[in-house]
Amino acid sequence: MFHTLLVLAEEGATKPAPPGGIPFDMILFMIVPLFLIYFLVLRPGQKRQEQERNALFATLKKNDKVLTTSGIYGVMVSVSEKEDEVTVRVDDNTRLRMLKSCIARNLTHEETVKAEKAVKNGKKEGAA
Repeated sequence: MFHTLLVLAEEGATKPAPPGGIPFDMILFMIVPLFLIYFLVLRPGQKRQEQERNALFATLKKNDKVLTTSGIYGVMVSVSEKEDEVTVRVDDNTRLRMLKSCIARNLTHEETVKAEKAVKNGKKEGAA
C-alpha cells in the first residue's frame, strides 16, 4: 500500500502544472452553486421574514399587548402613521416612545389567531 502511494506521488510530481493557473470552469463550479443556494434558499426566506414584519407593523393598533426586541412587555398607547414611532405603556405611569421596528411581537394578535384556530379545530372535531 505504501509502495502504491509512492508511485502515485512520483507520477504526480512529474506532471507539469497546467499553464495559466486555475481553469475558468473550476471557478464556475464553485460560484454557480453559491448563487443557486442564495436564490433558492436564502432569498425566499428573507422575503418571507420581511413580509411578516410588514404585516406585524400593519396590524399594530391602540391597546395591543406587545413585546419589544429588548424583552419589555407593554400595551400600545399610540401608533403614529406618518412617523415610524409608537408609544408603549409599560407600567401605570411609565410610557416609552420607540420605533416601530423595536416591536418584536404583537401578543394580542397572536392570541386572536390562536383562538380562531382552536375554534376551527373544534368545529372539525365536532363534525367528525
